Amino acid sequence: KDNPNLRSADTIKRLKMYNNGKAIRNAEGKVVGGQFMMKDRAGDVKINAGTGRIAPDRRWFGNTRVVGATELDKFREEMSVQKADPYSVVLARKKLPVGLLMDTANNKRAMGKAVKEGLLMNESFEQAFTGKVGGGARKRVKLDQLMVGSMETYEKVNNTEGIVPWGRDSNIEKTEGEGIDWHKEGKKDLFLKGQSARIWAELYKVLDCSDVVLHIIDARNVPGTKCEMVSKHIQNNAKHKHLIYILNKIDLVPNWVAKRWVGELSKERPTIAFHASMTHAFGKGALISLLRQFGKLLSDKKEISVGVVGYPNVGKSSVINTLISKKSCKVAPVPGETKIWQYISLMKRIFLIDCPGVVVDNNGDTEVDSVLKGVVRAERLPDPTEYVAAVCEKVKREYIAAVFGIPAKGEGTWKDDMDLLDLIAKKQGRLKKGGDPDRFMAAVAVLNAFQRGKLPHFVPPPD
Repeated sequence: KDNPNLRSADTIKRLKMYNNGKAIRNAEGKVVGGQFMMKDRAGDVKINAGTGRIAPDRRWFGNTRVVGATELDKFREEMSVQKADPYSVVLARKKLPVGLLMDTANNKRAMGKAVKEGLLMNESFEQAFTGKVGGGARKRVKLDQLMVGSMETYEKVNNTEGIVPWGRDSNIEKTEGEGIDWHKEGKKDLFLKGQSARIWAELYKVLDCSDVVLHIIDARNVPGTKCEMVSKHIQNNAKHKHLIYILNKIDLVPNWVAKRWVGELSKERPTIAFHASMTHAFGKGALISLLRQFGKLLSDKKEISVGVVGYPNVGKSSVINTLISKKSCKVAPVPGETKIWQYISLMKRIFLIDCPGVVVDNNGDTEVDSVLKGVVRAERLPDPTEYVAAVCEKVKREYIAAVFGIPAKGEGTWKDDMDLLDLIAKKQGRLKKGGDPDRFMAAVAVLNAFQRGKLPHFVPPPD
């Protein structure tokens, strides 16, 4: 220990480590032995029952995130089947761009010419990065050419698919009914309610802020109050959002009608039959249970916003009041009661957003259709007597007679819509000077009874 020339224990271990790793060579210099060539050893450890050894398989040393064509086709088919099911939700996504796995035909069908006339149509890949076209690769990016080409492509796509023109908000897609100049189409200002830029802005605010969207549909007129624009917007621009159909006012239609419409709507999205009432609600428990399931599904979010959208006077605010069991939102049997969006707390993490009603003339609705939907208030019509004939076509005579207390058959009944207004005016005491019946006020009473559900009517479901 006192001799400084002797090696220490650490030095001896280090030298042994150097010698143990050397290979044994013959006179010609070939490796004939050594620690790593011994069959009974794995490295410097002797192989026994508890020692593991990796099999000499190339799969251990190949790329781990390589997907073949067969696996891609199988994944694409399974994904398309699941996406077609409205009741399935993707819980965990793959670490690969799923959007690129869509079929080319589906991409072209969904985006139109935007796929064909993209960036590569302005300048090909070979022309930009290889020497095959133009005598050599480019040295700089041709920004001017790209800007001009992008502008031309943008205008072509806009003209083809109806996107809002350059200069407006390019994130808002122009759908059928929005942005149409109804003044040129011959519609009066009264029938433009629910189509202003402010109302559309409120709708898009709610859609952008919501994780779950409740689309309220009137059970009496499902085709007329179902807004296809909302489902298309979510399908094309926000696939991560969840859309639910709420078939409201089922107490105003027969049970078989509500059952058939729920079956039809369930083919597209999850649908719940609902009756908004503070005391005798129907579907409230199912809807709250569904929202709690979304709360567990979206557990990574601190708060969950549920937007409530739909046509005017379909019962959006009534549905919210039913869910929270108190009158938080102002409700009225007339359209346009909700002016701006309202934020209401339902649970600790779930909040509801009430949206003003938006009118989308996606089917080319006439003025008669707008009045019968309840979009326009009857007392504001210049001549409400023009729309009474349409009410008589949709409602049976015995229902009209029972509501207004006039005979449905016999001598005292009516022959046409004007006779009906005269009978109602005399029955209710609505007379002008000289004893003439006030047809204006009688027509307002008929339209109000139709819009508020006193006169039974419904659009039959498809066979």
